[in-house]
Amino acid sequence: MLGILNIYKVGGMTSSDVVVKVKKILKTRAVGHMGTLDPQGEGVLILGVGKATRLFNYYLGKDKVYEAEFTFGEERDTLDGEGSVIASGGRMPSKEEILQKLPLFTGEILQTPPLYSAKKVNGRKAYEIARSGETVELPPCKVNVYDFSLTDIEENRIRVTIHCSAGTYIRSLCRDLAHSLGTYAIMTAIKRIRCGNFCINDSVRTEDLSENDIMSLKQALPELKVAAVDEKYYSYLLNGRKVPYGENGEFLVECKGEVFGIGEGKAGELKVKVYMKE
Repeated sequence: MLGILNIYKVGGMTSSDVVVKVKKILKTRAVGHMGTLDPQGEGVLILGVGKATRLFNYYLGKDKVYEAEFTFGEERDTLDGEGSVIASGGRMPSKEEILQKLPLFTGEILQTPPLYSAKKVNGRKAYEIARSGETVELPPCKVNVYDFSLTDIEENRIRVTIHCSAGTYIRSLCRDLAHSLGTYAIMTAIKRIRCGNFCINDSVRTEDLSENDIMSLKQALPELKVAAVDEKYYSYLLNGRKVPYGENGEFLVECKGEVFGIGEGKAGELKVKVYMKE
């Protein structure tokens, strides 16, 4: 088995829980996720099957779209509803105030990740350090927020849709938006509706999953042009050697009808960078 799965992750499961479940369903150990989704979160979770697990770094950099709910009135150390309350009593801002502040959080911005996150600090995950009671300081990171829209407001809650770059923490956007309004808020719901080219409407729940839901590399990587290599260079590709090729860029490399993986064309040569041939 080789390919990509677009899984609908339900809330209450970790991404690793989903991987374990899919391994059992497909009866294979070669399954891995292409980037986590918070346990409370639901929606699109991309999994690689077989050697497609080697695409982790490729998919990790894809843009994402989320729908989220922010609840005003308190702040927690985890920035969601799971942690300990560290501040309370914040006011509920008006719709006009919120709309006025949203543009401050679009474009390229500096964002401090949550203390309870998988960000590495001297080789350790930040949440492991925070849970041990040690002090941890995370430096701000550059992220891109392409769109930050208010979709609903009700009592002390708002719902938003966010299109952002990889590495953006929606919990941090919640915290920072609230602080800019002189109040507190936590993220109380999140749904990933798109990751790269993968949409929630095309995702499959684990209870409905079968081997037929595995997408081929060609189906899963439509953004990559296919580089069809002459069959006389088949052995070159098998042995990781460069082959002559007249175009520059990133390609899905194919020879004799077999997909070898993702390659890079440069200076008249093509080399497979991510080898996935079964």
